[in-house]
Amino acid sequence: MYALQMQVRRLDPILIDRIAAGEVVERPASAVKELVENALDAGATRVEVVIEAGGRQLIRVVDDGRGMGPEDLELAVERHATSKIPDGDLSNISTLGFRGEALPSIASVSRLDIISRPFGGDVGYAIRVEEGRKRPLAPAAAAQGTRIEARDLFAATPARLKFLKSDRAEAQAVADVVKRLAMAHPQVRFALSGDNLAGFEYAACPPARDGVLARVSQVLGDEFRANALEVDAEREGFRLHGFAGLPTYSRANALAQYLFVNGRPVRDKLLHGAVRAAYMDYLPNGRHPALALFLTCDPRAVDINVHPAKAEVRFRDSGLVRGLIVGALKQTLAEGSRRATSEGGANAANIFARRAYESRPTGGWDWTASPAAPLSHPAETSGFAENAQARFEAAPPMADARPHAAPIASIDIESPLGAARAQIHDTYIVSQTRDGFVIVDQHAAHERIVYERLKRQRAEAGVERQLQLIPVVVELDAADVDRLLENAVALADLGLVIEPFGPGAVAVSEAPTLLAKTDLPKMVRDIADTLADTGSATPLEKKLDHILATMACHHSVRAGRRLTGEEMNALLREMEATPGSGQCNHGRPTYIEMKLSDVERLFGRS
Repeated sequence: MYALQMQVRRLDPILIDRIAAGEVVERPASAVKELVENALDAGATRVEVVIEAGGRQLIRVVDDGRGMGPEDLELAVERHATSKIPDGDLSNISTLGFRGEALPSIASVSRLDIISRPFGGDVGYAIRVEEGRKRPLAPAAAAQGTRIEARDLFAATPARLKFLKSDRAEAQAVADVVKRLAMAHPQVRFALSGDNLAGFEYAACPPARDGVLARVSQVLGDEFRANALEVDAEREGFRLHGFAGLPTYSRANALAQYLFVNGRPVRDKLLHGAVRAAYMDYLPNGRHPALALFLTCDPRAVDINVHPAKAEVRFRDSGLVRGLIVGALKQTLAEGSRRATSEGGANAANIFARRAYESRPTGGWDWTASPAAPLSHPAETSGFAENAQARFEAAPPMADARPHAAPIASIDIESPLGAARAQIHDTYIVSQTRDGFVIVDQHAAHERIVYERLKRQRAEAGVERQLQLIPVVVELDAADVDRLLENAVALADLGLVIEPFGPGAVAVSEAPTLLAKTDLPKMVRDIADTLADTGSATPLEKKLDHILATMACHHSVRAGRRLTGEEMNALLREMEATPGSGQCNHGRPTYIEMKLSDVERLFGRS
């Protein structure tokens, strides 16, 4: 059976526009993005966006930009007509939008009304395009700038409506688009309103660094400002600046990552991959940093036309860009991540206040009962009877305040982490600072210190190791033995020399000097589990970091070990000198800090 030969014919212009709209206008948020970008390219200082029904019924964008005269307005709704490529050089695009298809594409799937008045013009002009058909131009009263309304989006293509999400979901997508564009242009005032969303208004911010931080804080909140590190680096014509959140200020998804190239919001795999690589040492799987990074370069060094919605870009030297981002972020984190998130102290204060409130009886406080006093058995008499006193003597002390007996050195009290004053539950160090106190998780803190020390040894001259007088034999499953022997060379670089020792066992002949007192069999088994988890596809560098983290965990000061005052202060001073000591290898904070003012508020003294 022969297939019927189809006749080749020209498509209807309106159908062509609707096909183009499928690439450019995927959903209401896509239309909003195109319209707001046009306003920004027109030099607007104020942009107002209004939507209804998630943008399906109405999208209105009003700006105070340069506006358009009658000739430009009539051409603006024609396909492949644009003012953004003045010299025709596609390799030198300095505007946000340039395809020349946005307005006609939106007009082909909606009822589009445009009113515009150019700078210095006495009167504005209006034009309507309905289902791709252009109406005659007409004079109209208008302020300087442009007002665009797109109504009944996708009414002419009902199949597209079926693929839209709920009004609330579409409205949130619009809000995300406006927020990203607002973050890239802090000197512009932005306002968004409509149903199914919480509207916002961002005032214009000052130029330079302060303006960027102010706008980022408007979008991400003041908490981000308190937990942000400034990033500023330059290499071979590329400049990276912005703000990166502390590792302990992480999120369960990557929605709080804002990346920009020459003022254009992008969702690029190369850039997101570079961010993951930079934070690899600080965050566990499943946690993502919050940041806003701006990359600027010569427009000729980047191709912004590789994606219909301009969401992805392609660099001529992608290796240079990746290296710049990874290097700049790693240096910033190494210098600034001795801090822990400011959320720790705030959360602690909230917990204390909540528990104090919840424990208050309805009829008022019972001052005769102390919440800290041990509960008495009904058969026991009150007071220091023999049975009650025996219980005090048998129980181990829950706090060691020996450091408190020694005078505080002025150099310690002025240090960022203060002077050790006590150890609680043989796990937490309490230190006093000049204006508050700090609680340190001794195991988590020492784990990061050992990890960074092992990394430094590996980078400089290899991890220092010592010979075992008697090789330590470790019995394992055959699969674990194979994994260890496959990685024997890499393990030797980390100071751990293993050899086969018959079926189902390996012998450890050398171990890192730093881990001399470690339980080697348990550590080797954990390394085997780490190799199984990372898999063969994991890059060697990442695999080695996982192994080092496992080693560091085994050598760290364990919870339950009692420390002397000198040991506590030594740990605090080493934390202050160690990069990344504000969080452990699993991304959790190693300490929390509370200011004296926070404590006074808990007691109603301020």
